[in-house]
Amino acid sequence: MLDRAQHLLERELARFEREHPRSRELATRAHESLLAGVPMHWMVRWPGGFPVFAREAHGAHFHDVDGLEYVDFCLGDTGAMTGHAPEPVVRAIAAQAANGITLMLPSEDALWVGEELTLRFGLPRWQFALTATDANRFAIRLARLVTGRPKVLVFNWCYHGTVDESFATLRDGQVVERAGNLGPPVALDETTRLVEWNDVDALERELAHGDVACMLAEPALTNIGIVHPEPGFHDALRELTTRTGTILIIDETHTLCTGPGGYTAAHGLQPDMLTVGKAIGSGIASAAYGFSEEVAKRVEAAIGRDESDVGGVGGTLAANVLSLAAMRATLEHVLTEEAFAQMIELAERFERGVQDAIDEALLPWHVTRLGCRVEYLFRRERPVNGSEAAFGGNELLDRLIHLYALNRRILLTPFHNMALMSPATTEADVDVHTAVFGDAVRELSAGE
Repeated sequence: MLDRAQHLLERELARFEREHPRSRELATRAHESLLAGVPMHWMVRWPGGFPVFAREAHGAHFHDVDGLEYVDFCLGDTGAMTGHAPEPVVRAIAAQAANGITLMLPSEDALWVGEELTLRFGLPRWQFALTATDANRFAIRLARLVTGRPKVLVFNWCYHGTVDESFATLRDGQVVERAGNLGPPVALDETTRLVEWNDVDALERELAHGDVACMLAEPALTNIGIVHPEPGFHDALRELTTRTGTILIIDETHTLCTGPGGYTAAHGLQPDMLTVGKAIGSGIASAAYGFSEEVAKRVEAAIGRDESDVGGVGGTLAANVLSLAAMRATLEHVLTEEAFAQMIELAERFERGVQDAIDEALLPWHVTRLGCRVEYLFRRERPVNGSEAAFGGNELLDRLIHLYALNRRILLTPFHNMALMSPATTEADVDVHTAVFGDAVRELSAGE
């Protein structure tokens, strides 16, 4: 199959270049002013040799500069899970922009959003940031402050944005920097304890050292392919962190796909702190981090008034009135209970279509789902931890499937085979992917 995949990839690369002359022209020009020819370095990961340049996006579709229309299942890798330019948010942004963008003063929207986040996630106190990375960094700093402990515990192959402490992996039982970790400031074993997802024994062993300020965890691994928690794993996280005085931080940035209150509300989790970003502002830079009553009191008692602006937590543009207006409109009108019910139903349809194609071709692959997020991996067994997911992939097949879909006007997330449903996604959009994926599978299986 791999020889066949290489042949198909070469064919698809030629097609991509033929059909995107304007994007190719702009990509060539971009090398004159942009590092690596892209405005953000990871854009070199797009599968065609140069990225598609977008012109406009609405709902679950976008058009590129060559006039081609696409169904978007990438949706800004969760940032546009709301769909592109949802009308209530566009209205709110325009109204607020006309009346000020950033003031370093609170707005009534901040109160509304804080109250709504409490209703959704159960945590009574909130602060705001511009990215989930910042929310995670600030939460870690505050956890260190109130515990007096230096280390952070994360899970192997986790994803928490660009948090330094999270770019670690295990090698011969030692915590070391992960491949691709650019310029790490210190050796990772100085800041980080690391265990495999779903490994309760390792978790208990590492927390027993007594030097872990906080455990930072997604409720399910997402950026390495969806890896679900085993039954009872979250109960163990809560019991062990409580027993060892470790602050439990749940990062819902990707797992918000589970429902209006993310995995936390859907499964009754009880974190000490919670972070969330990307989708809650419909793509406007925005994030939030919440506190239990106990942790909030400890934080407030530990921060002196005169030091509140110089402690490495916050930012001049954090909690700006434009981002709060976007968050309010998103939570009030877009990411509603009704929207999530529809999005999850579409994800189930997407999952069935992929599984049927895999079964028909008798391929050793699988598909999995978390709420309105769906992924497929080119391995038979479902991984139980990050290492199994990471080393069970296939870069050639990943690139081929992404490019095959892109050439047929479907955008998937470039780093992995993830598809996300938005309130604007339709059954017809899902069925287009099902047909294209089926065609790819049949071409790959020809002659096998």
